[in-house]
Amino acid sequence: MTDLSPSGSSVREAELFLEAHPEIEAFDIVLHDANGIGRGKIIRRHELLGLYKSGRHLPISILGLDIVGEDVHETGLIWDQGDGDLRAWPIPGSLKPLHGTTPPRGELLMSMYHLDGAEMTSDPRHALARQVKAMAAEGLYPAGAFELEFFLLDPDRAQGVRPAAAVLDGRRSDWTEVYSVDHLHGMQPLFSDIYRAAEAMGIKAETVISEYAPGQYELTLHYRTDVMEAADDLVRLKRIVRMQARRHGVVACFMAKPIEKYAGSGMHFHVSLCDAEGRNIFAEAIEGEWTDTIRHAIGGLRETMGESMLVFAPHANSWRRFANQSYAPVSPSWGVNNRSVALRIPAGDIKARRVEHRPSGVDANPYLVAATILAGIRHGLKNRIDPGPETTGNGYEGGDDLPIPGDWREAIAAATASAFLKDALGEDMHRTFTAIKAAEYQRVARWIADVDYELYLHTV
Repeated sequence: MTDLSPSGSSVREAELFLEAHPEIEAFDIVLHDANGIGRGKIIRRHELLGLYKSGRHLPISILGLDIVGEDVHETGLIWDQGDGDLRAWPIPGSLKPLHGTTPPRGELLMSMYHLDGAEMTSDPRHALARQVKAMAAEGLYPAGAFELEFFLLDPDRAQGVRPAAAVLDGRRSDWTEVYSVDHLHGMQPLFSDIYRAAEAMGIKAETVISEYAPGQYELTLHYRTDVMEAADDLVRLKRIVRMQARRHGVVACFMAKPIEKYAGSGMHFHVSLCDAEGRNIFAEAIEGEWTDTIRHAIGGLRETMGESMLVFAPHANSWRRFANQSYAPVSPSWGVNNRSVALRIPAGDIKARRVEHRPSGVDANPYLVAATILAGIRHGLKNRIDPGPETTGNGYEGGDDLPIPGDWREAIAAATASAFLKDALGEDMHRTFTAIKAAEYQRVARWIADVDYELYLHTV
């Protein structure tokens, strides 16, 4: 057993924070599981220094839970190991105040380790860290940012799932109102609190827009030179949005497809690669004459997309998002300045050249998404994979020689059998993730939904 923090955290960080924030009475300590759900505890102020000195014991089973918090025995993380305790340690730099809590609280991100200090490799953070380290060994340094799409919904579901009324004046709209600035004004008090909460955490939340469905919005995040920080930003911003929405009496929804007739919510990841001198190696010398680096990166992402779709679309509801003319890709296509493809090279300054990876729903785990994307890029660069011809025009027309799974069940089978994904996530994380998804599939398959009664109760 070790009392030296394997995460690199320092007791001094906690001491300085407590000195600067005498008002804070408690802390949410948060560790993210395979589904990206924050699990942990709320500790009191006097417990913080002890946590930094010795970590915090948490059961190993916390990383083997399904979407509703039930044990998944097939992960091997429950009774196979006696559900013993491991130790979670603070993530350096992640101790931050929470905005608007009464009494005042802070938040601290955690990561799981074995008692001897070795990484617990069913922790999604370690999967991403592993890919970042592998890229660094190859002289490559990824940078990126996620986009966050979500719905704000009425908490009363008696009349069905519908957009929330404006928190400013109660105005309700069932129109799409995409890019309407005036429509945003009705939610401005909520967004002001979201921005204040993000600032308190050192997160640079940027542009907000009214997205392509009633009640749907998008927040963009500042581009990070560290993709781990980019993933941290996303999970923390989701928590901020949910918390602040609740304070304003509305529901923040991060389902991929909450309303049947409207567009779903994505979690696009913008990624670029730098060399040791900080140069963007995706950037071409002459605009439009793509480098081999960006072409091979796209080739690797295309070739591995089918077997990776479970990471990008991990839930039953995720697969309702994919439909023609929906702004969600239905094939591993690539293109330039084209929102109908899966892998988009956005227009803009050459120095900011990047790939926008568009398949992931907002319900996906950003640590696993980023790890899988980096692994796909490495695969493409190592094998110099040609991405094939660029898709121009309508990417929903025509087929693709590299199809993706047609549904959740196919995606689970493809991911479970994938040697690439096992290497991308690490053997333990791969086993944990696919076992959880298989168990969740069985839960949904047993569920007798309302549609069964609508179709069959009086007909068969």
